[in-house]
Formats: sequence, structure tokens, C-alpha cells
Amino acid sequence: MHIGPYQLKNKLILAPMAGISDRPFRELCKQYGAGLAVSEMVASNPALRHHKRTLLKADHIGETGIRSVQILGTDPQQMADAALFNAQRGAQIIDINMGCPAKKVCSVAAGSALLRDEAQVKKILDAVVNAVDVPVTLKIRTGWDLNSRNAIEIAKIAEASGIAALTLHGRTRACKFNGQAEYETIKRVKQSVNIPIIANGDIDSAEKAHYVLSQTGADAIMIGRAAQGNPWLFNEINYFLKTGTFLEKPTNSVIQNTLLCHLEQLYSFYGNVSGVRIARKHIGWYFKHLDVISQDTKNTINQAQCPTQQQALINSAFNLLSTDSAT
Repeated sequence: MHIGPYQLKNKLILAPMAGISDRPFRELCKQYGAGLAVSEMVASNPALRHHKRTLLKADHIGETGIRSVQILGTDPQQMADAALFNAQRGAQIIDINMGCPAKKVCSVAAGSALLRDEAQVKKILDAVVNAVDVPVTLKIRTGWDLNSRNAIEIAKIAEASGIAALTLHGRTRACKFNGQAEYETIKRVKQSVNIPIIANGDIDSAEKAHYVLSQTGADAIMIGRAAQGNPWLFNEINYFLKTGTFLEKPTNSVIQNTLLCHLEQLYSFYGNVSGVRIARKHIGWYFKHLDVISQDTKNTINQAQCPTQQQALINSAFNLLSTDSAT
């Protein structure tokens, strides 16, 4: 699959997730087989542009592969300026967020709230595409609610504006993350336009990835929540798509080493204090795949205040797993 001049190495893309798809997690997922990893959304508000947290969200220093940054906002000129700013900082693809269902985003008419105003969608897309020399992509939902699905109309506007690829999360904004993704809607959008379509929603296994690609005809798939604590999912999917057989699940030792490497990158990226705090949610996600670890152990690890303490507690938990499995 191509996005503008860039050829992805496969059909698997890590979704932009606020507070999650930072540079350490993007790098990890690419290491385990993601063909592209999109940054967490960056506000277009110029007052926030040079804020430390904003700059970290789109930090690409040393990042491998294609660099894609997602921007969020409602004002066409601010969005255009944000796109240019990030392109000048190294973004090779600019992605526009019109899919976020969060209340704080939609309350200011951003994210998926923009789907209610097709004229404003066109103004934003035109402004951003004309502002930069890099490909611009768009992420949307199927509509605002079940009674106003307009993904096909938005897709046609996007194609006419020069959008290089469209990601469609198969739910309305009203559905948030509830119910089942509408793969039939994604299929109809794919049949309605000629730009690449990326299917998103409920893709959590190799079998599901194959099913979604075959059912929708999408050019690629985007994986979000299922990759949390499970970055090797991309390798599993790639292997299944190529061979039709299943790759073995990672051993406890692989999970332990991957987790510890991830934590080292978080400490380096955020500093020890913030790194330890941010690491807690990732540790919880990794441990979800190890349901034999007790809640008391998880609670103890969450109370760690420094990297060495956090790492030691994690190693103790895995050593206990090894002891239990040997008895």
C-alpha cells in the first residue's frame, strides 16, 4: 500500500491513541511488525504548539520508518499552520483527526463532531492539503450517530480535496467503543472512492485481521486498543496473512524482556519520575495477558516510585511465574 510516495512494508498500522502512541510505543510496535505507526493527536492551537507535552507527542528523534503525525482542531488556518509546523519538524505524513469521540474533544466541535458539518470538513481538508508538500491522510467514523451516517459523503469530499488515504473506524461517534464495528459500511466506502481505505475497529487477532481485510476490501487495517501490552500482535497478523498458520504466542520470558525494554525507553523519553508514572498503565496492559499475576502484586508494582524499584518488582513477579510453572 502507498500513501503518497511512501510504500508501507505491510498492511498493518498502529492507530494514533492519546497518551499511548508516543515514540517509545510507536518504535516498539514497528519493531514487532507494524508497517506504520501514527503519533497521538497534537492540538492545532498555536498557544500550545511549543508546550513541552505537545512537542513530546510528535517527537521523532531517532524514530525509524515513516513518520506520521496526527493533528486535531476546527479552524482551517490553524490546522494548516499546525500541519506545516509538524512537516517542518520532520513529519512525512500529516493525519487529520475527525474520529475522536471524546467528550472534551467533541464539545469544542473537533474530532468526530466535525462530521456534522461537511462544509467545514472541506474547508479544513483543503487548507491542510494546500499548506504542505507531504501526503495528508484523514481518520473518521461512520457518522455522528446511527441516524446520520455520512462516511461515504465525507470520503468523497476527502478524495476531491486531495487526501492521500482515509482511515474509517467502523462506529459512529455516539457508539464510542460499544457494539460491533460496521464492516459493511467500510466496504461501501471502499467501493465509493479510489483512494486507499484503512479499516479500523475491533481488530484484535490474526483471524479477525484476515476477516476484515477480506470482508471490506480495505487496503490496510489499523490496530489500536488490541496492541496495548501486546505489540507482537503485528507479527502474529503478518505471519497469518502470509502463511495461513498461527505464530506461537510469546513466552513469559519474551513478555518480560519486551516489557523491561519498553520501560527503559519510557524512562529515557519522559525522565524517571514521569516515566515511572506513565509506565504503570502499560504494565497493567502487559499483565492482562498474564492473568495468573495477582491483583496484590499489580497493586504493589503500581506503588513503585523509581525505575529500579519498578523493574525489581516486575522481575520478582515474573520469577514467581517461573517458579509456579516449574512446580
